[in-house]
Amino acid sequence: MSQREVVREAVQKAKTWFFSQQKEDGHWCAELEGDSLLQSEMILLMTFLEKEHLPLAQQLGKQLLKTQAEDGGWPMYPGGKSTIHNTVKAYFALKLLGYSLHEEPMRRARRAIMRMGGADKVNSFTRFYLALLGQIPYSICPAVPPEMILLPKWFPINLYGISAWTRTIVVPLSIVSALRPVRQLPVERGIRELFLKDPLDWGPLRAPGKSENPGFFSWDTFFRTTDKCLKFYQDIPWKPTRSLAIRKSETWLWEHCQNSDGPGAIQPPIVWGLVAMKALGLPDEHEKVQYFWQQLMDLILENPEDGSARMQPCRSPVWDTVITLRALAAGGERLENPSIRKAAQWLLERQIQVPGDWSKTVSAEPGMWCFEYHNDLYPDTDDTAMAIMALRGVCPEKGREPKLDAAIEKAFRWLRAMQNSDGGWGAFDRNNNREFLTHVPFADHNAMTDPSTPDLTARILEAMGHLGLRVHCGDPIFDRSIDHLRKKQQPDGSWFGRWGVNYIYGTGEVLAGMGAVGIPADDPAVRAGINWLLAHQQPCGGWGETATTYEDPSLRGEGPPTPSQTAWALLGLLPFGMENHPAVLRGIQWLVEHQNADGSWSQPEFTGTGFPAVFYLRYHYYHQYFPLMAIARWLKRQES
Repeated sequence: MSQREVVREAVQKAKTWFFSQQKEDGHWCAELEGDSLLQSEMILLMTFLEKEHLPLAQQLGKQLLKTQAEDGGWPMYPGGKSTIHNTVKAYFALKLLGYSLHEEPMRRARRAIMRMGGADKVNSFTRFYLALLGQIPYSICPAVPPEMILLPKWFPINLYGISAWTRTIVVPLSIVSALRPVRQLPVERGIRELFLKDPLDWGPLRAPGKSENPGFFSWDTFFRTTDKCLKFYQDIPWKPTRSLAIRKSETWLWEHCQNSDGPGAIQPPIVWGLVAMKALGLPDEHEKVQYFWQQLMDLILENPEDGSARMQPCRSPVWDTVITLRALAAGGERLENPSIRKAAQWLLERQIQVPGDWSKTVSAEPGMWCFEYHNDLYPDTDDTAMAIMALRGVCPEKGREPKLDAAIEKAFRWLRAMQNSDGGWGAFDRNNNREFLTHVPFADHNAMTDPSTPDLTARILEAMGHLGLRVHCGDPIFDRSIDHLRKKQQPDGSWFGRWGVNYIYGTGEVLAGMGAVGIPADDPAVRAGINWLLAHQQPCGGWGETATTYEDPSLRGEGPPTPSQTAWALLGLLPFGMENHPAVLRGIQWLVEHQNADGSWSQPEFTGTGFPAVFYLRYHYYHQYFPLMAIARWLKRQES
């Protein structure tokens, strides 16, 4: 068979596979896999709640043992270097489950921890878990004052000046920081053997990449001084603002649980929300405690084959559905197919029609999508742009489906209103870019702000292209977005990828966006991006890159080839008439050759990004719908 015939067969197999995975109500949702900290933190939480005797804890422990690296530690992604935070939490969790100090996994983990500087080096989140279980005093955790909720929006430091995901963590954690709940453990169940120094002598906390010698006149010094003042306030008997701040924080937190799979619909604020409820003295049978516990249970996946269990950081139904629809639309599927119509209807029903936290700084009519099943207060620009393209892809004819057209129009107006002053887009808020906040001691999770990023900006530009906008259309929002992307291009021609690994993702996304609006292949920025992708194709025909590039950009474009990253590169090249370029032909061939007999692809690597240099993800559909989209678009260009 010719390559075209082979690809046509591969497209059909992939489409058949997707239809076999569709849920009864029309949507798709695959596992969203994180690293070991999800299992460890759940065990630590269960211990605080005195639930470590439940079978679930031992199941999570089995998963931990399965993911221990050869060096004895636990990394952020398979093949990555072990981290002190993950390893200390995993060790502590296993010890709490009854694993002996003398068992080989524990001995290996202990040696790894000592090599990395002992538990003394853990980050702020890990310190809070250790304080929760009585291993260290709360005084060496960063101060997270509940009074932050009282600060007005015009104040430089306020609740809505930090990123949405951090905001939902900070509110419950501030209650915990103020009330300081502890479950005291017997010494033999603790981890003092991992401490090189007394906890009071542990060093300061810093975000990845921040200078260890910032100087006296710096934001670092300012926030550390503020931290000391806040801890002094914590220790005085009379705190006139404390009761009001805690009450308002509890109210805010519960309000943000309505029509949502937990506050922010992600694991960290659900965990700390539950701890906060217990710190407030609520019994286990209280509806709020039960609510948080159930949200965590909904994230658990059990493996009946080996008796293990793992936890997802959240669920991704909207995201998986919109990209699946885009891939199927690339393969020629339209609303005439009942399965496609059912999926489109599911998506339309989930368009959010109420204002969320974004409305604190933006005046716009609601009409957006979130990532999860329910998260009304935190829709995001990425899902909304993807939904626009998915709906228009399965129904290209404007005017045929009035409800669909109206949903797209509302979503697009919202996206326009969310554009940042620099011409780009962030994920959840507008102009959430106060860089000085990255110096607070709590900021070592590397996600205090939500600034413009090339990948999100390019996605919205691509959505504009799907709606018929083209370069030189005269729309100032359109022009500013292109200017922003030009400014963000790296000297070597690539673009940074915030939400996917990494420069292959960013470069592929930007080229796809520019191509969608008609920027030509001979444009200098486009040509440089194309040349970068071509230069980083591997001899086998695929593309690959590891998350190490977030810490060492000199390694950009290097790593085992993966179906998802190969597809991203091809999707960036195809809009520029390169369907017969040797590199593209080899990339398509690589994808076809690596397709499984059932129409799926396999990929163990993590190519999704949660927090750069801190937390990564393996979307179990990334290596399914992106390859389908790439080979289907190539086939359409060959046959047109």
